Amino acid sequence: MGKIIAVAGKGGTGKTMVSALLIKHLIDDNRGSVLAVDADPSTNLDLTLGITTEETVGDIREETSQQVSSGTFMQGISKPDYLELRIYQALVEEKGFDLLAMGRPEGPGCYCAANNMLRASIDRLSRSYDYVVIDNEAGLEHLSRRTTQNVDLLLIVSDPTMRGLATAERVAHLIEELKTQVGHIRLIVNRVPPNEEGKPELAPQLETFIADKQLQLAGLIPLDPLVSEYDAAGRPLVELPEETPARRAVKAAFDSLDGLL
Repeated sequence: MGKIIAVAGKGGTGKTMVSALLIKHLIDDNRGSVLAVDADPSTNLDLTLGITTEETVGDIREETSQQVSSGTFMQGISKPDYLELRIYQALVEEKGFDLLAMGRPEGPGCYCAANNMLRASIDRLSRSYDYVVIDNEAGLEHLSRRTTQNVDLLLIVSDPTMRGLATAERVAHLIEELKTQVGHIRLIVNRVPPNEEGKPELAPQLETFIADKQLQLAGLIPLDPLVSEYDAAGRPLVELPEETPARRAVKAAFDSLDGLL
């Protein structure tokens, strides 16, 4: 089984940008096959990567639930085999990577048997790749429900605010409450304003918080107007020029993780 890398953080911090650029980094470095898993219900990873997702795992779960409850489920195929087939049909295949979107979270009236079968199918699928990059929501809902619990690297993305860093600390502690085994945890702070020399620099109280909470910092991504322009225009962030400040900083952060990737 390849390496599992999870990216998490509160909404609006730029974690989906980090996920997308990590996927591109792995592809450009010829690290091997990559499965991208969009585990955030907002399902924006496809747009950031410049592709389109037609169907999600949540759609498959709801469709199967309706078929079972109405008695119209396809005959001649077992439910596990059917769900595994539908997972492969929902997979978006691109050059260098594949994408699977989780979609809607499991609700109180969800089809639990289907959920268990779907998780098992996704775990089997994951074993076929050198890397699995999971774009999570802050609650790590997908990780808490995986059947394969090990995660090699968790990247927590924050904005340069005390509230953002407090959320990052909670995410790190949440891992301890789950049965998920995480090899390494690193922090990336996004949209950091520049100092007088034009370099991203955190306010002293934020640096103190990071040190006090023993969060291991992988890198600072500067506030970059071009990122906002791309977002506003709906352009894929993987198309950001390599010389842009944000793109250079992200690459530097990934290079600092080279022994962990």
